[in-house]
Amino acid sequence: MADSGPEAERRGRALIGVVAASALAYPLVVCAVQLGFAQVLTVDVAVIVVWLTVAVLCSMAVVAVLRWGAALPVRSPWLLLGLAPPALYELWLLWPRLAS
Repeated sequence: MADSGPEAERRGRALIGVVAASALAYPLVVCAVQLGFAQVLTVDVAVIVVWLTVAVLCSMAVVAVLRWGAALPVRSPWLLLGLAPPALYELWLLWPRLAS
């Protein structure tokens, strides 16, 4: 007899959330590599901003999918607060380019 009811639905939702979040891992790696090239080899502010935006969107999507899978509300002020350290680090890296 197949599982039915809220427990099976919750387990299926959690598995779908994990699979969807793991599918976003590759785009995050691509963003990290592209950011490394854009910041080290050829400093191009426009390309850095584009890849940073894509990385932030992928990161937020991972968190949203995992929270959806756990049946938790997606909106969280901690999610936005967690973006502050990487944003400050990127600003610190770009500051010489922006100041000149």
